[in-house]
Amino acid sequence: MKRQGISSSIALVLLLSLLTMLAGNTHAVASAGVLTPDLVRAPRFSTTNNFVVTAETVDPFVGDKLSPDLRALITKNSDFQRKVSVILQSDNSRDRSLRDVLQKTGSVIRSEAKNLNILEVLMPLVSVETVAQNPHAKHLSLNLKTTSLGHVETTTGVTAMRAIRENSGIDGKGIGIAILDSGIYSGHDEFYSSSGTNRVVKQVQFETGGAEDYYGHGTHVAALAAGRGGKPGDFISTSILGNYQGIAPGANIIAVRVLTNLGTGSSANLINALDWVYANRQAYNIRVVNMSLGTAAVESWRNDPVCRSVRKLTAAGVVVVAAAGNDGKNLLGQKTYGTIHSPGNDPTVITVGATNTFGTDSRTDDGIATYSSRGPTRSYYTDATGVKVYDDLVKPDLVAPGNKLISARSRLNVLATVNPTLDILLTDGLRPSTQLVYLSGTSMATPIVSGAAALMLQANPYLTPNLVKMILMYTAQPLSGINHLETGAGQINIEGAVRLAKLVKTNLNSSTPLGAAMLNTSTLPAQQSTIAGQTVKWSQGIMVDEGWAKGSNLISKYQKTYGLGMLISDGMLISDGMLISDSGLWTNGLVLSDKLLISNGMLISDGTPIYDYSDTFASGMLISDGMLISDGMLISDSFLLADGTLLPGGLTLGLPALLSGDNTSIMH
Repeated sequence: MKRQGISSSIALVLLLSLLTMLAGNTHAVASAGVLTPDLVRAPRFSTTNNFVVTAETVDPFVGDKLSPDLRALITKNSDFQRKVSVILQSDNSRDRSLRDVLQKTGSVIRSEAKNLNILEVLMPLVSVETVAQNPHAKHLSLNLKTTSLGHVETTTGVTAMRAIRENSGIDGKGIGIAILDSGIYSGHDEFYSSSGTNRVVKQVQFETGGAEDYYGHGTHVAALAAGRGGKPGDFISTSILGNYQGIAPGANIIAVRVLTNLGTGSSANLINALDWVYANRQAYNIRVVNMSLGTAAVESWRNDPVCRSVRKLTAAGVVVVAAAGNDGKNLLGQKTYGTIHSPGNDPTVITVGATNTFGTDSRTDDGIATYSSRGPTRSYYTDATGVKVYDDLVKPDLVAPGNKLISARSRLNVLATVNPTLDILLTDGLRPSTQLVYLSGTSMATPIVSGAAALMLQANPYLTPNLVKMILMYTAQPLSGINHLETGAGQINIEGAVRLAKLVKTNLNSSTPLGAAMLNTSTLPAQQSTIAGQTVKWSQGIMVDEGWAKGSNLISKYQKTYGLGMLISDGMLISDGMLISDSGLWTNGLVLSDKLLISNGMLISDGTPIYDYSDTFASGMLISDGMLISDGMLISDSFLLADGTLLPGGLTLGLPALLSGDNTSIMH
């Protein structure tokens, strides 16, 4: 469908001008580079150092107490009376000695995430290291800027899932999805239940601007996850919106505003929002958190305050789904690797990249959107000798449609107002509650996965976040000619995911023995699905740390890493260049490999290796297709804003992706 209006390039200039006027003169540069000679891969977990959130064990910090960007700011800046906004992580944020040192240094506490023991503190730059010496100050990071990153039922497998008679009632009913974004226009007809009640059950704000979504991002995202195809009983509404239903149209929506009317925010406010979700998860049955946003993945997930906040949620049984980022290419259009955003760099998060469906239900033409961020994760910490130790996790975990998706339009919408070509002219033109808009990005792919998680949890409420993640990867479809650092396990297959989720026993817990039967049937399910009339093979494998694991034992026998508070990659070690498993956490009978592949579109184990992961990253060579690997989010003066925070590269590359996507057909 063609529409008349100003070109996307002119619109982009206008929007960038508007953002600059309103947000001030900020600078950002593309984060593309090559591997540095001092590359060291981060040490991996063993059975003596597993991440398990219990009273007996801890999630340790590593390396320098100061984040790399904060350390760089201290080193490069001569104005030590300058004040910076810092995220202070503590083991006891109420400790008297910690509060005393903050007071004595002239530091001001701006906010506190009490459940997470995290403070947002405005402190003199000269006092940072003094505060860090307090034993209860575990890690200090700059308060980073956050930014938004960006008819799907048939192509994702939802239609196939609902075609099965016993699945007709699986629509996410009773499951709460927290949408951490720019707010939601709750009056849109997409957000009503089958009985006509509004499903936006709670709205809470951690950024200025009120509850309503003036930016236009959060409303679009929420409807992709849980929009209903029109207000029941309203013929006009259902006629207009009937073809634009989200994945889980029965789920409840909790709107948590963390982005301003310009689509930006801060990591401090994001952490406070995560703290609120943790405290209120049971009151609203929040089982899924959608984060179609991100910040610069500078420091290792072990220290990153947003990542650590997210891990507390996943350890409590909440599935967290995050966008990979929109930095899959640089300003020259070159494909880049290593640009995954935070918190997508955390191993407990389900990190989602974007595919381009080219506007068709068929999957045979699907490919990776050019802007979708690729792995490996390049966040790092600095060890005692001054060497950077990179995380280098394989991400994203899977991919979902994200290019030019049509969804709900907020009533007052900066994105669509400045870029009128985004509007879908299919409505009556009078009722804001039936208006639609199209946007692109991993932001749009993320709620597809969040909605799928809600369906799975309705089908089987006893699934842990790691089981949800495993099932989504195991049933995903490998895309032909695309490697694991672009797609993870493959493209989402909701029919397969819900079918497998229903087969998992409901009595699995921490005391379940390793290798116990995991399914309520002795017969393995058919490991393929039929989507849009085509047979879709399951990957039959999962991404783990630096490589992948494959085998039916992943779904037939209980693996201890599926429990709460575990990393799904726990017990996977690199030894002499080989990926090996710990027999105390994983059963025998799995095929393990650290050779990442270019898929032939069949099983995850098929295809052609692009390189041996451990050999390549240990030697600092570029991957074999000669594309660039980003050295994390590089620290330079041009990144720093007036308050010493960082602006993600996603603002440079992400906005064109959000507004224009790849120049192909709209997904109707």
